[in-house]
Amino acid sequence: MADRNRTHDRPRRARHRAALLAVACALVAAGCDGGGTERAGQSPRPVERAPVKAAKPGLPGMPPLLDEHDLYAADRPGRLAPQVKDFPSRIYVPNTGSDTVSVIDPKTYKVIDTLRVGVQPQHVVPSWDLKTLWVNNNRGHDLTPIDPATGKVGKPVKVHDPYNLYFTPNGKYAIVMASMDRQLVFRDPHTMEIRKTLPVNCGGVNHADFSPDGRYFIVSCEFSGELLKVDTEKMKVIGQQKLPFEGAMPQDVKISPDGRTWYVADMMADGIWTLHGDTFDRPTLLPTGKGAHGLYVSRDSRYMYVSNRGEGSISRLDFRTGALIDKWHIRGGGSPDMGGLSTDGKVLWLSGRYNSEVYALDTRTGKTLAKIPVGQGPHGLAVYPQPGRYSLGHTGIFR
Repeated sequence: MADRNRTHDRPRRARHRAALLAVACALVAAGCDGGGTERAGQSPRPVERAPVKAAKPGLPGMPPLLDEHDLYAADRPGRLAPQVKDFPSRIYVPNTGSDTVSVIDPKTYKVIDTLRVGVQPQHVVPSWDLKTLWVNNNRGHDLTPIDPATGKVGKPVKVHDPYNLYFTPNGKYAIVMASMDRQLVFRDPHTMEIRKTLPVNCGGVNHADFSPDGRYFIVSCEFSGELLKVDTEKMKVIGQQKLPFEGAMPQDVKISPDGRTWYVADMMADGIWTLHGDTFDRPTLLPTGKGAHGLYVSRDSRYMYVSNRGEGSISRLDFRTGALIDKWHIRGGGSPDMGGLSTDGKVLWLSGRYNSEVYALDTRTGKTLAKIPVGQGPHGLAVYPQPGRYSLGHTGIFR
């Protein structure tokens, strides 16, 4: 009886061994035939894998990213584009109350020139092709071009209500943030002729940044406390939401190096909002300091500097952990607003909006290196040149 049972179990045991072997083959990605043996003289069969989802195509004409995991890979220290490598290093400071631009030599921390521009200059903006600096004369309703090779001012171009200026990632359009007009105006990036006017249902459009594929951008609306999501190619608002804070006043907008997280500074909520751009979900507030205003990414893409205008401090955020790791206070106090990083990334330059001065800070220690007197109401200063292949606008968003 025992021998018959053992004989009867043989087929069952054989089937069991074959099943186990099949599982083992799958786990080690070996090509096995139905009998559990490799075909002689042949390589193992390739493992069948699910097809890889193709990456979403970028905005037509946009230069491909150098690194899909780091939007700022082109902004490494000293990596100047050929067309700007011979430009003198300068800090251009628009003085809103003086109708001038102060020009600072970063080596000496001295003002070496004062340029007369239009009425109420707000920001100095590098053009998409990096060849021109545009001074946004908000109440003068024009743009003053500066040649960064010579420092000379050119003939103003009539543009209504240019509070701020951006460029689509493919360089096809300039986008004027017409704050008081409640419009986004798409213009020719060279002549500034209007291509399309997009009315918006929010107050005080002012700052923006673009998605990794360039197909949309997110805009802050300062006076109504809202955010807009805009389709770049269709030039159409595809999303709008009010920030969940009474009296919110969103300012600068910046996307993380990996393209997953968006940050929006809020001067009334005293911190930065974080959200996912693709889903345009409800944002979460991370307190940084009173009057959070400007956002700047370090040259190694590890940190973001947040200027807290209301308390004279700069917070440093670690992108990897999402946590604040430092807070530096300007020596003697101040009102840090907008600015940018030096070519080597070692100095953070910021305007002192209510103190008629400019600050230079060490990006490793936070030490105040200099406080430089300038005109009245210094605002969106530009450090130029900076590393990068092209400019998305504002005081210098480079990719």
